[in-house]
Parts: sequence; structure tokens; C-alpha cells
Amino acid sequence: MKEEIRYLSLCGMLGYGYAAESLENALELPLDFIGVDAGSTDPGPYYLGSGKGFVKRLQVKRDLSLVLKTAVMKKIPLIIGSAGGSGARPHVESVLEILREIAREQEFSFRAAVLYSDVSKEFLKTAANGHLFSCGGSPEPKLSELEKWTHCVAQFGTEPIIAALETGADVIVSGRCCDTAIFAALPIHRGFPPGPALHAAKIAECGALCARPAGANDSLVVTLRKDSFTVEPPNPARKCTPDSIAAHSLYEQPDPECFYEPEGKIDMRECVFTQSGERAVTVSGTMLIPVSPKTTKLEGAVCRGFRSITVAGVRDPAAVGSLDVMEKGVREAVASNLAGILRPEEYSLRFLRYGVDAVTGANEPPGELPREIGLVIEAIAPTQELADTVLSLARSSALHQAFPNRKATAGNLAFPFSPSDFRGGEVYEFALYHLTDLPLAFKPELMVIE
Repeated sequence: MKEEIRYLSLCGMLGYGYAAESLENALELPLDFIGVDAGSTDPGPYYLGSGKGFVKRLQVKRDLSLVLKTAVMKKIPLIIGSAGGSGARPHVESVLEILREIAREQEFSFRAAVLYSDVSKEFLKTAANGHLFSCGGSPEPKLSELEKWTHCVAQFGTEPIIAALETGADVIVSGRCCDTAIFAALPIHRGFPPGPALHAAKIAECGALCARPAGANDSLVVTLRKDSFTVEPPNPARKCTPDSIAAHSLYEQPDPECFYEPEGKIDMRECVFTQSGERAVTVSGTMLIPVSPKTTKLEGAVCRGFRSITVAGVRDPAAVGSLDVMEKGVREAVASNLAGILRPEEYSLRFLRYGVDAVTGANEPPGELPREIGLVIEAIAPTQELADTVLSLARSSALHQAFPNRKATAGNLAFPFSPSDFRGGEVYEFALYHLTDLPLAFKPELMVIE
């Protein structure tokens, strides 16, 4: 077994970009593989439900165009995880289409191992019988709506990617997977301890976000050994420090001493972070505590209607101080005008008051009222036409709504755009954000891309 493995994290998210110089510098080193995360649930359930990507196609193509042919020619495996943003079949297919386009334009071919992570409705019906568990406080799934769930996927760990590596493919295009699996699969496959491998992967998956200055739009080189790993950005404008790496070890985690992956609990209580070069940090002491039974996270979305929004400014001090009264009056007016068309429980009307409490809601500490606010009114209804109608009624009512001490009879709102109303299209929510202890198997599909 090799004493160390060196790999490149291309950037924090495929399509976020990276400096071409960073790639050139990293390719001067002996690399065992190149990995890049391409997905997340951070942008919400819309992208999973709709089958669309949240990073634009041209951005993804740019990032892949710079690295793909070189990686293939140098025989450096390229691993793309959670392809297309949410990792369902349409997302994976969108990335495969880009890869084919690049191969045609740059006149080369390669072998790809494709991992689809979609799960069937039959599997979900079985899991619903006592094998679905809350993840992060997710509510009980509405199993009566199971047939309406779209693009349900499993966020698997390292095992399927290891199976894909065993095919000898030049490129692995994976559906939804854990971010760490992208970078820990090959080391674990080669016999390296999973604790350091998974901790290193945790740092690597966000690219140079762990460096200073921080940025997910740049690269990171990781050198993994049996008992430690070293991280260093190939961009000379960035550097890693013990505090930046320790801080990123806590990224998105509720517990500062550990984090969990399908492989088990990654225990960081004995970790030591050491400056081992001008821009490099070495980490040691990470351990894996296996868990049994292993669980896999499942994700799925359901369409809840259609959205319309308007954006306006409010500057009248009396109006700013009477927002609750105005909102109550608008709701009553909308309900009255929709009588016989829509019942109140059939639509949603939301007021987001930026500058007052739009972000933190009731948790906003008391203070002086702002001089002006940005008001976002959102309507959700069963069809786009109905959502447009609800919003139009709410917007016109808010524009002329009476409130205490109102002096003017002109409009209450200032609209920065014409038209003032915007169609948001379909609205999705997570119907499935749960763990299952049932075993799942995902086998790679081999294909030649040319």
C-alpha cells in the first residue's frame, strides 16, 4: 500500500469556478484522483422536485472543460458527486450531456462509470413500514401522498463509488451522495483508515472555503497518510491555518467534537491541527467509531402549488409602524374578494418585511423602527393563474390599505420594477428527508463518452 494519497478538490461546487492557475499548479503534483462536489440541498427542494440544476449549465461546462481532457490523458480518475445539483436521474443526465459535448469539441473519448441514486416507490413503500426515521427533526412523512413524490434519491456513502472505481473508468458521474464519499472512497478502497480519510474529505468537499481568504470558488490539495492528512491550496494567494481548518471541521455540524457519515461517527476529540508549511496545515488524531445498523438518508420532493411574488418599498413612518394592521386588512380583503373562487386554506399569502423581521421573525430583538423596509409579498395557490390572482389582490390591497394616522391617499408602496408581479412557477417542499436502515445497492453503469 502507498504511504500517502494525494488528491485535488477542484472547487467547492462544480460550476462555482476556480482559478486556472490553481489547476495548473496542482497538476504539477502526482495526483491519485480529482474530485468535485456538484450538489447540495442548501438551495431547497425546488431543484430536486423540478429536476433542474441550481448552477447554470455554462458554469458547469467551463469548470469541466478545463480539467476533463487533461485528467483523462494523465489517467487521473475524475469523480463528480451529486451530479447536476440534486443527483436524481435528470440531473445526472444533464452532466453526461455536458461531458459528451466537451468530448466532441475537444476530440477525445473516455470511459465513464455512472451511478444513479434514484430509489423506487416500491422500496419506499417497504421502508414506510417501520424503516423511515426523522433526520434533523424532519416531520413524519405524509405516506398518503407517496405517489406524488418526485425524484426520490438516496444519499449514499463510499461503497457505490468504490464499486465504480473498481471498473477502472476514467470518470465517475455519481448521483446523490455524501460530500465526503467523493473524496474518501478511493483512500478507503486502498486501505487507508476511514477516520482520517473522512475528516480530510469533510475539509476537501468545499474546496478552498477552509483557506484564507476563504472561497468555495477555488481548489485545495489534500495529502492523506495513515495517521494524518495535510491540506494546502494550490493558489499562492491563499493559505490554510490551524484555526481555519479547525473551524471548517465544524462546518454545518451541531457538535464540535464529531460528525456523522454513513460509515459511522467521526470522532475529532483528539484532533491536533498543526501549521506544517507556510500555507499548509496537518491534522492528526481523527478516529472512526462504526455504527450499527448503518443508515442512508433519503430525499424526495412534492409539488405544493405555484408561486407569485411582488417586491416593494415602504418608507412612510406611519406605515412602517402599522405593518401588522395593514397585513391584517390585506388578508381580509383578499379573502373577501376570493369568496366563491378559493377558500383561505387553498392558498398561502406571506409578507416578508425586510428591515423589520423577515429573516428572524419573532426572534428579532426589539428596537427602533427602520426608516424604510423592503416588503416581499408571496402568494402560493394550486395553479399559476390562481397564484397570480391572489398576489394581484394582495398587492393592490396593500397599495391602498388604510392604517392609523395615514395622511396620504396615494399608494403605500414603491415598486422598483414594472411589471411589479413575478411568476415563480412550481413550489416544492421536501416530502422525504429521512433515514432508512434498509440496505440499498447501487451498481455503476459503464459507458463510453465520445
